[in-house]
Amino acid sequence: MKKCFALLIFFCVTFSLTAEKKAYELVNESTKKENADESAEFLMEELQKLTVPAEKRAGYAFLGNLQEMLGLYELAEKSYVTAAGIAASDAENMPERSNEQLVLDAVRCALSGGNCSRADSYLNSAVRSSKNAKIQSYVKLYSVWSSLCRAESKEDLEEPIALLKAYANVSTMKNVQPAILLTLWYITGESSYANEIKLRFPDTTECAIIKGDSQILPSPFWYFVPKSGEAVAETGTLKDAPKTPKELTVTESSKNDESTGKLQLGLFSSSDNANNLVEELKKKGFDAYFEKQTKASGNVYYTVFVNAKDENTADALRSSGYECYMVN
Repeated sequence: MKKCFALLIFFCVTFSLTAEKKAYELVNESTKKENADESAEFLMEELQKLTVPAEKRAGYAFLGNLQEMLGLYELAEKSYVTAAGIAASDAENMPERSNEQLVLDAVRCALSGGNCSRADSYLNSAVRSSKNAKIQSYVKLYSVWSSLCRAESKEDLEEPIALLKAYANVSTMKNVQPAILLTLWYITGESSYANEIKLRFPDTTECAIIKGDSQILPSPFWYFVPKSGEAVAETGTLKDAPKTPKELTVTESSKNDESTGKLQLGLFSSSDNANNLVEELKKKGFDAYFEKQTKASGNVYYTVFVNAKDENTADALRSSGYECYMVN
């Protein structure tokens, strides 16, 4: 009996030492890394070791969110699709996420990466026949965004704008109305949409963007969409709107001829997306370029930078809709 009891204890101890980690444990470990890049790389490697469906699904959903925040839209899209393809319930201590929500996350990343065809393929899956009203509202919104991705002229904007205007006051679209109004403001430049956001949705991210306290991420979806007007966000706590490089006078720009550093904007897994952003920034007068970076894991990324000629460059970028931060 004692021998059997000893074997049982040995078995339990051995099992506890070799037990598979849970998704929330891996997420907690990832937050201890030096930066978000290392966190993402750590999760990409560790998630391959998971075998419990619920844990694997939750882990890939979290990884997709992290990659999306880093601007790695193609990788984020794949992570969301992987998670959605795993038939399992929500994991312990992890956010609840339905497969339909994960598919919509993949759609958003496909649009952010400029791939409207792949976004449409997700939208035309089972998610289109969802019985969930909130899911349906996002399907309709993202379908219009996909049309905007395809637009090549102001004329191509007429039908999407008409749809957005129709959706703006429909009760079943209430949860996406801030995004609808922001899109209408961005495309048309009409202040009425900005005023409506401030009046009806003062506590939303969309309102913060209108006020200039937050910025639209520099994803291809936004800067490829043609605009029939000029949407200019307010400057938040700044007294005057920051000037773009083209607006600087010779006197102002000569205050500091030397570069004060470089500003990082986007991080892409595709050199084409990085180059597209660089070209767009150059058209707006910014000294932009991208660099290829190979991480220790072997993953290759392309980071977009802008040379900061003076203290106004960062403000000019943000007022043009690009988030940025100074790097060495």
